[in-house]
Amino acid sequence: MDSAAHLASQLAKVFARALQQRANKLGFSPGQFPILLELWSEDGLTQKQLLERVDIEQATMANTLSRMERDGLVERRPHPSDKRAQLVFLTEKAAAMEAEAIEAAMAVDSDVLRNFRNFERELLLEYIRRILENARHL
Repeated sequence: MDSAAHLASQLAKVFARALQQRANKLGFSPGQFPILLELWSEDGLTQKQLLERVDIEQATMANTLSRMERDGLVERRPHPSDKRAQLVFLTEKAAAMEAEAIEAAMAVDSDVLRNFRNFERELLLEYIRRILENARHL
């Protein structure tokens, strides 16, 4: 079947499996990677801010953060002005793995896209961005 939805689903599985192998060695899972990226960019976000930036369900976010806390990747601290909120901070362990984790993700890209010329890779990324933008308006 050559529908875009089916092929995109297959592609997501390929990338997730390839990242899983590298991520396990570093101490995180592919599902945690988007959260780590956000916190590497801006540490000390609330769960609500993370939800707005990472497109997953609230329950999934809560479970993922709990696992990350258990695994020593994040810690939650009380919000200074909002008693209902907590701030999520990276631990030293998670902060220290940033370069290796990004390198692992880039290695996955290189492996999966190894037969692509640079302009083909850039076109593919542009097409994916456009698809994601279209999907935001559904």
